[in-house]
Amino acid sequence: MLPESVRVVESNGKTYYLLGTAHISKKSVEDVSAAVEEIQPDSICIELCEKRFENIKNRDQWKKTDVFTIIKQKKVLLLMTNLIMSSFYRKLGKELDVTPGAEMLKGAEEAEKHNINLVLADRNIDVTLKRVWGGLSFMQKIKCISQLFSMFFFPAEKIDENVVEEIKQGDNIGDAMEELAKEFPGIKSRLVDERDLYLAEKIRTAKGEKILAVLGAAHCKGVAEHIKTPFDISEIEKIPPKSVVPQIIGWGICAVIIALIVFTFVHGGVDKGIESLVLWCVINAGFAALGCILAFGHPLAVLAGAVAAPFTFGNPFVSAGLVAGIVQAFFKKPIAADMENVPIDTETLKGFWKNPLTRILLVFILTNIGSSIGTFVAGAVIAKNIF
Repeated sequence: MLPESVRVVESNGKTYYLLGTAHISKKSVEDVSAAVEEIQPDSICIELCEKRFENIKNRDQWKKTDVFTIIKQKKVLLLMTNLIMSSFYRKLGKELDVTPGAEMLKGAEEAEKHNINLVLADRNIDVTLKRVWGGLSFMQKIKCISQLFSMFFFPAEKIDENVVEEIKQGDNIGDAMEELAKEFPGIKSRLVDERDLYLAEKIRTAKGEKILAVLGAAHCKGVAEHIKTPFDISEIEKIPPKSVVPQIIGWGICAVIIALIVFTFVHGGVDKGIESLVLWCVINAGFAALGCILAFGHPLAVLAGAVAAPFTFGNPFVSAGLVAGIVQAFFKKPIAADMENVPIDTETLKGFWKNPLTRILLVFILTNIGSSIGTFVAGAVIAKNIF
């Protein structure tokens, strides 16, 4: 007997069985085994890309993390987002005594066990996150980051298996998607709607006549609607070009600060000009150093961030956080044991400061935040002295 969470779609001589799951549900894991036994599919599609599949399969992936590459390629925020989301799911999984994503692994295990074709049907996670981030306005990004961090630092009430099963129901999922669309239309479009299209095409073209797709319940309706129609997924695999607006703003701030200092030299004299330069360097360096100190940065990282801050403001290529992060990584480079402990340490706020890898990320982020605050404070102080 098919599990209740299976939706059946027939098209072009093929039968698609869409199994809606929750990523932290024991019953979903059981449903996968039951569906495979009942359907005996030719292919099993799971909602994972190659990268996520490897990360779930091999918990030792953290050992291969190259922190210098992460900093230089400016993937710090992306990695921090992944860590917070993973931590959130792990904590929920512990409450429910189930490994997050266990139903997807069960699908892969069943495919291997019965010699069934396995399809990793989801879009690359990095492409998805970059498309989501690139589609948000500046204010939406701020709002999204604040909600993401509040989700980690101020977790919701505990949930049980009954609540998880209720969330999987069609009406509840639909209501949740409507709320997401109202709050963040760009996120819903790229995180859910685009992936519905991508998943549908991968499932549609899977080998055989009977296809079992193990999907998050939120995707079942969309996939069922699109699966009968071929779709060119190449367009939604492209990473959108970076906006030039941040660069324009950065160079604009740089130009304003330089103009203010030049103005003080021209109209206030050399002494006044030197005073403005000193104010600029001291305030900007001070706030950058404070940010690095709050991240428990190495003393030389604090010094490096402070020295770099007055000279890197507005520069889209080099930042005080980048300099401080590289110095921190050089003097406090994580060892293999630190990498192994990342999943455990990031389950608590204290752990983010305790683990050398995440501390490097914090040094990068907090030093940059400090330098940004210092830029505006210094600019305001200099302008006040002039006018």
